[in-house]
Amino acid sequence: MRAFVGLGANLGNPVAQVRAGIAAIAVLPRTRLLTRSSLYRTAPVGYLHQPDFVNAVIAVDTGLDAATLLAALRDIEARHGRARPFPNAPRTLDLDLLLYGEETIATQALVVPHPRMHERAFVLAPLAEIAPGARVPGRGTAAALLAALPDQGVRKGEPA
Repeated sequence: MRAFVGLGANLGNPVAQVRAGIAAIAVLPRTRLLTRSSLYRTAPVGYLHQPDFVNAVIAVDTGLDAATLLAALRDIEARHGRARPFPNAPRTLDLDLLLYGEETIATQALVVPHPRMHERAFVLAPLAEIAPGARVPGRGTAAALLAALPDQGVRKGEPA
């Protein structure tokens, strides 16, 4: 199954954290890294009194089901010191399962497509870079959704 994972960090060395997250996902069982976006610098959303974020999106082919993939992503976050003291808190590494094929999943533990991804340029810009035609079920393509957003100050940087 083709899946897209969003990565973000704003504590410690965010560039290194995002790259380490990509490397950890690339060695998951039955999972192959296909491509990665550039790194993007973005202002925080929600809780504003924190450093800017470094964000990226990767595409993987995986034989893991969505729940197992999410559990693996949470394990990688924990190994990188992720804490969840309050919503939108600063973080060492944030891994979000954005899309899992064209499936729509809504359980207590997992919602795919990722909620609000269609409103957030820090998700759509790197996704549109690597897969402009990726469909967000019920919303449209990554490129079209990004084009419809107002400028959110997302700045493209170096390769992930």
